Amino acid sequence: MNGRTVRDLRRANRTAVLQRLYFDGPLSRFELGPATGLSSGSVSNVVADLVADGLLEEAGSVDSDGGRPRTLLRVAPGGGHMIGVDVGETRVRVELFDLTLTELARAERPLTQRHYDVEVIVGHIRDGVAEVLAAAGTDPGRLLGVGIGVPGIVAHTPRSGAVVHGQTIGWDAVPLEELLRADSPLPVRYFIDNGAKTLGQAEMWFGGGRGAGSAVVVLFGSGVGACLVTPEVEHGRAVEWGHLTVRVRGRRCRCGALGCLEAYAGAEALIERWREEGGRPPEGADEETALAAMLAAAHPVEGTGADPVALAVLEETAEYLGAGLADLINLFQPERIVVGGWAGLQLGARFLDAVRRHATAYALRYPAEKVTVDLGRLGPDAVTVGAAILPLADFFARGGRRPDPAPQGPAPAWRAALEERSPR
Repeated sequence: MNGRTVRDLRRANRTAVLQRLYFDGPLSRFELGPATGLSSGSVSNVVADLVADGLLEEAGSVDSDGGRPRTLLRVAPGGGHMIGVDVGETRVRVELFDLTLTELARAERPLTQRHYDVEVIVGHIRDGVAEVLAAAGTDPGRLLGVGIGVPGIVAHTPRSGAVVHGQTIGWDAVPLEELLRADSPLPVRYFIDNGAKTLGQAEMWFGGGRGAGSAVVVLFGSGVGACLVTPEVEHGRAVEWGHLTVRVRGRRCRCGALGCLEAYAGAEALIERWREEGGRPPEGADEETALAAMLAAAHPVEGTGADPVALAVLEETAEYLGAGLADLINLFQPERIVVGGWAGLQLGARFLDAVRRHATAYALRYPAEKVTVDLGRLGPDAVTVGAAILPLADFFARGGRRPDPAPQGPAPAWRAALEERSPR
């Protein structure tokens, strides 16, 4: 005996059917058997339960060989809702999704002058959650949870839940989950993890990493981070790639160290380097606007001259990024590298070929020949989507059962679901 109860088996069967329909549906009951490894009787029982719970619905029919048409099934979008939160460097973005990750509402709170006061961030998250629920008219009781992507290292403790160590934003062991739960009027669970990791999860499930056995998903925004996914680390692991030293005694990074990749390739540092060399970012502009202006100056419309300073800084940045990717290639030998984040997507259209060229030049030949480097497919909201996946994965792990609002000890169920990522 392996200790599994009938209840465990039923939950596993529900999880298998839900996940298969989620990623590969719509499918018929006949197709679900071989797809899940369940008997036809088990499939019928599980489907009946999930339909009764409002989690599956009919999606038309297909002809069968000489028999009656087979009814197709799919996950019902209204079967539940999730909220994803991106605590970014310039704003807090909150999005409400249905069960199929269709966006229903969003709210944004700008962060003025990089103000990361903990109570301000907690207030932005609470206000944003209330705003999107009200905008969509969604009952909070329908929420599967609130997922949150944050800068820094996230440790999960039995007593305080998720604790954030965000050196670059001045957070030292901030008990974010405990603060959000305190006096909260909403009966919801919070799922908190590193923003690069939530980006990686989104790209692995639905974007540029889907189908890859091993990948590194890079988050390139004001700062720089990455998520590593390998057969040994299938749930993904946040990698503080931006704080890899690329120049001894180099520029001061916002983490306090000298010569970090982030001090040269992060959008904040990139714009500052342009300014130091005589460039003129728009006065009072946020980073996204300033970076867009820098790209426009380096690659102007026809008939105007390029800003040689902007172009030189961007080309040097492409080399730094390529060298940084070469380190990831040499260390982890991934099958795929996916570049995401708002700055990565802005720069990628112009400089991805140069980044690839430098990565190949700096990396060992054998792993470099086996890796592809491409842009992410989910756009600048990928961190928010990935954050919403955290409660969704927990929902799958529970076989489509709603969690209790209170935390369930030091090993949340969503970790198991992330370790058993989507079928490839």
